[in-house]
Amino acid sequence: MKTKLRKLTDNMSARALLLALLTGGVIIALCGYNPFEAFGAIAVGAFGSTRAVAQTLIQATPLIFTGLAFTAAKKASLINLGIEGQLQAGAMMAAVIGLLPLNLPGMIWIPFALIASAIAGGLYAGLVGFLKVRFGSNEVIATIMLNTVALNVVSYLVNYPLKAEGSLAQSEKIAEAAFLPRIFPKYQLTIAIFIAVLACFVFKYFQEKTVLGYEIGCVGLSLKASATSGITVGKMMVIAMAISGAIAGLAGGSLILGVNHRFVDGFSPGYGFDGIAVAALASDSPTGVIAAGIIFGALRAGSMHLNRTTSVPTEFINVIQAFVIIFVAAPLLVRELMRMDRVRKERKGGNAS
Repeated sequence: MKTKLRKLTDNMSARALLLALLTGGVIIALCGYNPFEAFGAIAVGAFGSTRAVAQTLIQATPLIFTGLAFTAAKKASLINLGIEGQLQAGAMMAAVIGLLPLNLPGMIWIPFALIASAIAGGLYAGLVGFLKVRFGSNEVIATIMLNTVALNVVSYLVNYPLKAEGSLAQSEKIAEAAFLPRIFPKYQLTIAIFIAVLACFVFKYFQEKTVLGYEIGCVGLSLKASATSGITVGKMMVIAMAISGAIAGLAGGSLILGVNHRFVDGFSPGYGFDGIAVAALASDSPTGVIAAGIIFGALRAGSMHLNRTTSVPTEFINVIQAFVIIFVAAPLLVRELMRMDRVRKERKGGNAS
């Protein structure tokens, strides 16, 4: 049964991606551009050379992290829209650790900075879980509002106490020993891609093979049944949010240690929100997030080549991403509406008798 359900969701995701691409192509054509030229440029920019593949994986790395972060919260039926803020918190913590005069070897400094970034993101998201359990707050509203708080706090830090002398809205460069090792010397692709992929498999193992992962999954399926069976529902929610935030914090830390090597105000183009689309395409599968992240990474990398070689606006990439979410969600929405209509008719029939 589980295998059949997985095949069904995989087919839904594949159809959603295909429909999104087709719809995006139609819209490009209606706007007066050549969709074949656009998709050709995207393909070349994403996979046409070693540099293109490296750029795709560079773009995919934070998307895999953020897609997994959203998936981790979703396992407990929590909607974490604060991944962007948690990413910023993790990035700032990694930058601070990288700027400290520790004089440590890279094999110690790098894990230290990454663990600190995960803790920062986990605590920030765990706060939302605590507010929901303790005061009944809505996690969607809380995470959105805390995004604003995080963005403003890190902006203040990088514009004032941590601002590099003679620069605009960026910190000093972190210690070179804290740089993530590059896979290819000429490109910015680092071992962060392996960390992101490993995180997906570790979470899958955690979800399927551990008691804590099983209990979080039970909470996601039914709050009442979980509470009846003795599971501490509130505790599982806080833990799920903390895990989600920790993964988001790792995304921020990997960007600072691997790509930027300093904290730059506004460095994220919205990786936290794009993780929602990645998770949707992956059908909330931890390992499916890897492929979905690479697909969206290819779209991002291809858009750069699209911008350089054609007159097609790169905003169409965002349109395609939006259609992916729509086409993944639409069947679920239709089924829910049909269920609600059936329940309404049954109640009406019961009242009539």
